[in-house]
Amino acid sequence: MKHVVSVSLGSSKRDKVVEAEILGVPFRIERRGTDGDKARFRQLLTELDGKVDAIGVGGCDLHLWAQGRRYTFRDVQRLVAHVQHTPVVDGSGLKNTLERWAVGRIEQKGILDWSQQNVLLVSALDRFGMAEALAERAREIVFGDALFALGVPLPVRNIRTLASLARLILPVVVRLPFEWVYPTGAKQERNTPRWERYFRWADVIAGDWHYIRRYAPPQLRGKVVLTNTVRKADVAFLRERGAALLLTTTPVFGEETFATNVLEAVIVALTGSDPDDLRESDYHLWLSRLGWDVGVVELTSASASACCGG
Repeated sequence: MKHVVSVSLGSSKRDKVVEAEILGVPFRIERRGTDGDKARFRQLLTELDGKVDAIGVGGCDLHLWAQGRRYTFRDVQRLVAHVQHTPVVDGSGLKNTLERWAVGRIEQKGILDWSQQNVLLVSALDRFGMAEALAERAREIVFGDALFALGVPLPVRNIRTLASLARLILPVVVRLPFEWVYPTGAKQERNTPRWERYFRWADVIAGDWHYIRRYAPPQLRGKVVLTNTVRKADVAFLRERGAALLLTTTPVFGEETFATNVLEAVIVALTGSDPDDLRESDYHLWLSRLGWDVGVVELTSASASACCGG
């Protein structure tokens, strides 16, 4: 049996264990949160090194990709540097492929006509592939990195400005403690609405779920949400606020969704490859083999789809 573990700086309330058969190979897939405790995070990585087939790191990014350049968070790199025997991935390599593909797939399936949608992408610099795909298709777009990560009243409205912003600030951002720019631990469970007018303006709210959950206003009536992994509690959160449709980019294992770092770890475990050797074409191939597709949850119906794990 292949064994994959995601060690997260996020809340332990999201922990889960699933056993599933993937392409004929039995897998045990775990998610272990450390509630923002970096010492515990590092300890878990040490305990798992050499004992599992692949490790995903969640609740944080090791790398950010923008225009073909990779920027590495020094803070997170220090936490994982001592792992010597087991491949470690953060999902960023796959994310750039998966989420770009998801945007096209949503239109291909007739779920949305992007040319008719105003889109708020709450955090674009951690998902540049999605940002580029949406910028090509959406009627209008706002990239919310300055608004939500930096608290600066600067809505970015085109991909060229975003690219310039990436070149300017990413070399600085990756030197900061990660929790300064991203909610970790208990902060992931808090809702502190911010910049409500941009949520009202948008037809589609896209991007990292923890940003969306933290800053969403009390009313999301009729909105479409495009995000990564969610729980049943997250679906309830969206229903309470009146959102109409949830689209998820990550697939289902044993009726549970996991983040991109887990999916990337599964691919590494299946291939036995060094993560640095995997290219976009490899990810496309494996996503096709895995039968990946966009998850769709009608939030106005009485029950949630199986793509929403507990």
